[in-house]
Amino acid sequence: MMESSEIALLIPHAGSMRLLDRVESWDARSIRCLTTHHCSGNNPLRRADGKIGAICAVEFAAQAMALHGRLLAGGSGAPTPGFLASVRDVRLHTRFLNEIVNDIVIDAALVVGDSRSATYSFTLRAAEAELASGRATVVFDTAAS
Repeated sequence: MMESSEIALLIPHAGSMRLLDRVESWDARSIRCLTTHHCSGNNPLRRADGKIGAICAVEFAAQAMALHGRLLAGGSGAPTPGFLASVRDVRLHTRFLNEIVNDIVIDAALVVGDSRSATYSFTLRAAEAELASGRATVVFDTAAS
């Protein structure tokens, strides 16, 4: 298990934009993270009306993907910048994440990846109810490496 302070050392997201609280488990193909940041009053994903739209689940998943990539790389060296290039088959089963009272569990599974890009499938759940799922592809800025 990995806590927030350790996560902070591995991903570039800082302050209130770091959305992951804990890594429950990970291996070469997947990662499971936990968050309570959807309940935070200072979550930067909140709209003017205070709500966090369910589409923001993609950002939670993208941070889990980034963390998984860093763990696979051994957490050494500077992270390779990546750009969310594609999001597909996204299914949202709730309207607003801030209305979820339970912790959110984020599962991300590596579908395919190399030094240029990585595609993950992801699912977000709370109390066994699926909140969102889909696939996302990140393209790495190989010019920056």
